[in-house]
This record gives sequence, structure tokens and C-alpha cells, in this order.
Amino acid sequence: MNRRILPPAATALAATAALVLTACSSNDAKSQSSDKIAGANQNSGSSATPRALASASAPSTDRPKIELPSDLSYTFDWPENGDTAQSAVLSDAEQFIKAIDYAIVKQDPLQEAYRFYSEGELAASTQAYVQEYVKAKSRVTGSSRYYNATPLVTDHGTASLSYCQDQSKAYDMAILTGKVDKTPATKNSYVLYNTALRKNDRGIWITTKMLSTRGSSKCQP
Repeated sequence: MNRRILPPAATALAATAALVLTACSSNDAKSQSSDKIAGANQNSGSSATPRALASASAPSTDRPKIELPSDLSYTFDWPENGDTAQSAVLSDAEQFIKAIDYAIVKQDPLQEAYRFYSEGELAASTQAYVQEYVKAKSRVTGSSRYYNATPLVTDHGTASLSYCQDQSKAYDMAILTGKVDKTPATKNSYVLYNTALRKNDRGIWITTKMLSTRGSSKCQP
């Protein structure tokens, strides 16, 4: 099964986010309704991002470290428009993506990194999501590409961010055997995310809600 998709099964962004365990099955009809354990994402043995997001909101000494194995890599084809606020949103969203994968790799449903970049029911849903990986003795591997990002920042410390993920080369791996579960890419390997964020008192853009749509026409290659 190509890997999972971060979250929620909801019909609108305003709906409470609830991570849905998903992984592209070779059976498209099956993966449309109920995918298998999916994984989240985020990295440090990762591939470099196309632009230096670090200048806007780089991880600093007071942020949790996210150190992922070399078999996990990420490409963030985020837009470069010179907007400092939008760059900060993109940078912190990137850290949240990586933090979820980090919790999965560490097999720690309460890992601090994803809780640093999320809150409320989304953080609780993420905990349950990671727990499913722990229960299955599985983790994520491979590479993911993120693209078609559209950040919108308000003057009131809130933002929305939509983006696509290419999961065609991202997989689940059995921890005990190291066996990687691979299947051919399908339209469901491409996922659209819509998220809501807010800037907290530490100046961090934390994700508060998330809606995902697997197989979205907006993300197809």
C-alpha cells in the first residue's frame, strides 16, 4: 500500500479534524472509502526544500528537534513570493508535517514535536493516528513531495493553507522485518489538504484543523 494520508474525514474545514488512517491500496475503490494505516509526515535526513524557508521561521533552539532517518525524504515545492508572514506559515506547516512522521518513527504517540505544532482535537487525533502505527509495529519510509501550496494570512493572527502531497513513493514499513509495502501509484496517491492555523504567543503558526481529500483532481500530475 502506498502510504497514508494525514487526516481528517470531514466535509468542511470548519468541521473538527479527526485523522483518518489511510494508505493507498492497490484497490482504488477500497482506498476511496477506508484506507489502511496511513502515516503522517515531517524529516531531518530529508531532501532539501526548494527554498530557504528557514529565513522566515526556522527551527530554533527552543523548538523540539526533529531528526528522521535517511530513508525518509521530503520535497517542499512551496511558493516564493517574498511575503514574510506566508513564508512563516509554510515553514511551520512543514515542521508539523515532519513532526508527525517523527512520532511514528519514534513509535511515540505523545512525542512533543507534533504537539508543539498543533493543538486541541487535531493534536488528540494525531495521537490516536500515531498509536495505530505503534499497534501495527509499522512506520513510514520513502519520499513525499508537497506542492500547489496556497497560504492566506489574516491580520488577526490566523491563516489557511491548502496544498497537495504526492505519496506515490511513500510507503509503510514493518519495523520488525524491514519489509516495505509497495504498490503501483494510482490517482489516490495524490492528496489535497486544507488546513487552518493560528499564531500562538510564542510566534509559532500551529495547525488547528485539517481536511484531506485523497485522489483530488487538483493534485493529479
